[in-house]
Amino acid sequence: NGVLVDSEPLATGIVATAFQRAGFALTPDIIALYFTGRRPADMFTEVEIAAGRKLPPDFAVKVANETLAKFRAELRATSHVAQALSWIRGPKCVASSSSLDRIRTSLDTTDLLRFFEPYLFSANEVAQGKPAPDLFLYAAKRMHVLPHECIVVEDSAVGVAAATAAGMTVIGFVGGSHAGSQLGTHLRAAGAKTVITDMRALKTTIMDLRGW
Repeated sequence: NGVLVDSEPLATGIVATAFQRAGFALTPDIIALYFTGRRPADMFTEVEIAAGRKLPPDFAVKVANETLAKFRAELRATSHVAQALSWIRGPKCVASSSSLDRIRTSLDTTDLLRFFEPYLFSANEVAQGKPAPDLFLYAAKRMHVLPHECIVVEDSAVGVAAATAAGMTVIGFVGGSHAGSQLGTHLRAAGAKTVITDMRALKTTIMDLRGW
């Protein structure tokens, strides 16, 4: 989300509309500010606690279905990401706060699934979502690599914090359409070693970090 595919504006728009239908006054900007990179379930729980009332029982299912439909119709890959993935040798995986259905739909719709399948990991598979390191540690274990051998590309401060807590090297990405002028600063503050604005810089950035 926001790294491989330009999904954030679509996703925040959908969930904001759903919140408003349910009587919760949340805008896309508020959702982006407080919940980018977080699991949807964690977002819903925090909104319920803050508001002091429950969301409709079918809220999560409706949001998920509307998001998948929107993605199938409108989602686009991040510029130059297919070329970047083609250049990078070695094992690659996706470790996302989204559900496996949403991960697979996003990658299939944008013709990126071929670079990662079957190595798709969802934060729904671990106890705690980002900024906890659980998801990244789980992905490393499943990939049979040590955390310090991993390089993570992240576009959210909570994602950078999670990967850093897992002992991994993090590249911040600020080339998505949702990225504000301060995002790079926030990613560095959360632990990103470097920040890129264009996926065409990914290969050389990895080489620099590896000392090749």
